[in-house]
Amino acid sequence: MNIIVCIKQVPDTTDIKWTENNTIQREGVESVINPFDVYAIEAALKLKKTLPNVFITALTMGPLQAEDILRKAISIGCDNGVLISDKKFAGADTYATAKTLATAIKSKLPDFDLIICGQFAIDGDTAQTGPEIATQLDIPQITYVKNLDRSNEKSSYATRELEDGYETVKFSYPALVCVLKQDFEPTRPLIKGFIKAQEAEIIKYSMEDI
Repeated sequence: MNIIVCIKQVPDTTDIKWTENNTIQREGVESVINPFDVYAIEAALKLKKTLPNVFITALTMGPLQAEDILRKAISIGCDNGVLISDKKFAGADTYATAKTLATAIKSKLPDFDLIICGQFAIDGDTAQTGPEIATQLDIPQITYVKNLDRSNEKSSYATRELEDGYETVKFSYPALVCVLKQDFEPTRPLIKGFIKAQEAEIIKYSMEDI
C-alpha cells in the first residue's frame, strides 16, 4: 500500500513578516511541520503498524529549505521525501498549490492508494488544498476526519467530526482524507530515526520535471 502524506512548512513564530509581494517572508524564520499535517503523518503511521507492506512518502511544495521538514517526517517514520520546488511557484495560492501537487502526483507518484492531508494550515486556514488535490485527481475526498479504523488493503472507515456529532464513512482506495488534530501526543523521533533522516536522499522536482 502506497500512502502520500502532503505536508507544509509553516513559520514557528507569531512574528510573521511579509515581503513587498504580500507573501510570507520565510528567510531567517524557523519553520516546522504544520501541526495538522503532523497528525496526517500519525494517521499514515497507524496504517503502517496495522497493514503489511505500507510505504509512506512525505510530499511538500516550497523553497529548498522545506527539505528540513521532509527529513523530520522521515525521522518520525515516513519512508522517503519528495520536494516540489521552483521559483516559479512562489506566491502560489491554494488552487495553484493543489494543481502543482496533483500534477506532481500524476507524473511522479501515480501508484498511490491513499493521500492524507491536514485539514488546515495554520498560516492560511483555508482548508481548500486537500479537497482541490482530490478534485484535480478525480478521486473521492473525506474531510474533517478524526480517526481511520477497520482498514485493509482495499478500504477503510473514517470517523468524521461534524458540528452536530460524528459520522462514519466507509471508502475504497484510491482516495484522499483530510485529518483533524488529535488528542494524543504525536510520535517523537528516536536516534535511529534521526540517522535515517540524515542519510535519506530527498527527491527534488522542478516545474519542468513535472
